[in-house]
Amino acid sequence: MKYDVNVELKNKIEEYSFNDVARQANGAAWLKSGDTVILATVVIEENETVSEDFLPLTVQYIEKTYAAGKIPGGFFKREAKPSDFETLTSRIVDRSLRPLFPKGFGHPTQITIMVFSVDKEADLQVLALNAASAALYVSDIDINRSVSAVRAAKIDGELVLNPTLSQLNNSTLDLYLSGTKEDLLMIEMRSIGSENVEVEPSIEPMLDPINAGMGGVVIDTHLSNALAEDELIEILGKTQEVLFEANSKYEESFAPFQKEAMPLQLNVNPLNEEMVSYVEQNHMTDIKDAMNQMAKSERSSALRNLRKSILETKEDWDESELKAAIESVKKLQVRSQILNEKVRADGRALNEVRPITIDTNVLPAAHASCLFTRGQTQALVVLTLGGPKDAQMFETLTDEGTQNENFMVHYNFPGFSVGEASPIMGTKRRELGHGNLAKRALEPIVDTDGKTIRLVSEILESNGSSSMATVCGGYMALKAADIDTSDTIAGIAMGMVSEGDKYAILSDIMGLEDHDGDMDFKVTGSKDGITAMQMDIKLGGISLEVLKEALYQAKEGRTHIIDIMLEAQSKIEFNDGVLPTTDFFHIDPSFIGEIIGQAGKTIREIIEKFEVAIDIDKKEGKVKITGTNKAGIEGAKEHINSIVSKPKVAKIKYEVGDKYEGTVKRIVDFGAFVELPDGTDGLLHISKISKDRVENVKDVLNEGDKVTVEIIEFKGNKISLSMV
Repeated sequence: MKYDVNVELKNKIEEYSFNDVARQANGAAWLKSGDTVILATVVIEENETVSEDFLPLTVQYIEKTYAAGKIPGGFFKREAKPSDFETLTSRIVDRSLRPLFPKGFGHPTQITIMVFSVDKEADLQVLALNAASAALYVSDIDINRSVSAVRAAKIDGELVLNPTLSQLNNSTLDLYLSGTKEDLLMIEMRSIGSENVEVEPSIEPMLDPINAGMGGVVIDTHLSNALAEDELIEILGKTQEVLFEANSKYEESFAPFQKEAMPLQLNVNPLNEEMVSYVEQNHMTDIKDAMNQMAKSERSSALRNLRKSILETKEDWDESELKAAIESVKKLQVRSQILNEKVRADGRALNEVRPITIDTNVLPAAHASCLFTRGQTQALVVLTLGGPKDAQMFETLTDEGTQNENFMVHYNFPGFSVGEASPIMGTKRRELGHGNLAKRALEPIVDTDGKTIRLVSEILESNGSSSMATVCGGYMALKAADIDTSDTIAGIAMGMVSEGDKYAILSDIMGLEDHDGDMDFKVTGSKDGITAMQMDIKLGGISLEVLKEALYQAKEGRTHIIDIMLEAQSKIEFNDGVLPTTDFFHIDPSFIGEIIGQAGKTIREIIEKFEVAIDIDKKEGKVKITGTNKAGIEGAKEHINSIVSKPKVAKIKYEVGDKYEGTVKRIVDFGAFVELPDGTDGLLHISKISKDRVENVKDVLNEGDKVTVEIIEFKGNKISLSMV
């Protein structure tokens, strides 16, 4: 393969070929970086346009398992349904490239990105966008701006740009930026939780013999690594510089390979000024009334009724032109009212959050649940606890073998939540993306430690940022399941309206403000910092000064929401008898044999007596007790601790002919089990109890009797005894 362009970037090199493959596409780019090879193509329907006012762009990112020398797992040995990673990567590319297309572009456009070879250290989401942008830039579509991506990590407190996957695995930050050489277009950010091990000096080492030799008590602390606003802005500034520099290099390198732009007709229908003027002069009250209809369905009905009313007197007017005129007046009114009067359509101040109500454990048979309502947005978030075997298994190109996902957030958006009569079908890209955002927000604060946690968010009503309601409801569901968290997390959706130098930042935006505004900006985190963020900018970029102001306004709103959540948290009543409860503690690993007992006898007795499940890590001495009854869990823990606290008896090396005094522990039909001095059990067969024939063991022995026995035989680990 001959490469036309070699681009040196921060910590990596990309090579591009534009003329060797996929030559019938409108644009194609073959990208090689390390051992990764990606082909991106762009194809448009030149002779077809859509009449609706939307961009018919489809992006598909496709991974081929042969790229990593793998054969697809499962019954079918062919790539089929896209993985979550493929779908999420397709969304990232779509959201980054969509702003490049001019208004009125109505040609169906397909961008396809295929991974043919993979480097185990490659950042495929960055390379996918870079390849797609290169294919679009050199195509015969009249788009002359390059978009690229850069990822930032924070490793041992140091900023690393374009990290390898190994480096990212050791990072406390995952920040993905995309933009042009002038404007920042999209941000995806998450903090990555970690464990912090501290040794606290022991005041009374004799009371803690296990840790005394280490000079103190070992304390494991889970950190969310939430990022403070000022630090995030500083990192964004440094990362943005690299992003802008990279796009300048791309455009300079790709320019010689651009095809001549084809003439394309844009669907730009100018507004009918007569209709606009008529609506402004005669129906502004109706427009304002419609704006006050907060639900999308109600607002649409009000505007539709207004349109029908006008057409009754203006019979010769075109309905589609009138619809566009009414929409234009409505949008202008929404924006001017915010910018000039600092008042929103529902009467709120710019930084005001809608009323919030929180009800926990509303589902008595579920492990935990929360009904979170903010204004006209409502999420029912349900939590289910499972064990390690309940984890979601998945495969990626860059990982060896199968991986397990122990923390899942699934988001569902049925049509009835916005008053639409639509059937519930499979999971859509938007649902997957919103669930992933909520997962990224909450995952840093949770240490699953052997548990599997599934959160399902059912959106029951939506008028602005149901994903942030999912974050808030998800946190409350975690607390309703009595799960430890390192921080209290809430989410808030921010917006912005701007005209020239004037701008207004909006807290807790509703659907109307999202539709008619210039920015959709979701921030999640604690009172101290941010755990996840997602931003899409509809206008030409945003300055870091304005972004910083938006971040601090988001922090103010987030703090307000967290205070409400903490009050609700104090009133939680658990679903006792349904909710599996787990207790973790450590013991000296040398006592594990006593806890398990001979052939597992002791641990089985504990499990049966207290109705619990017990898992023990034999190497580290970690004990996990799970059950639906807290009293049972506490009883089992006390029983295990009583075994550990007993002075340890040295094991005796028994030999045939040795005589010992033992205790009858259990009587069975064929004899009795006798506990020898070091706790080892031996079998006293019914035929060895007496020289005379014994019909019933209980006629001769009782549990607890002290007896003198002789060792007569070893059968593997089993000891046979005879009465002396």
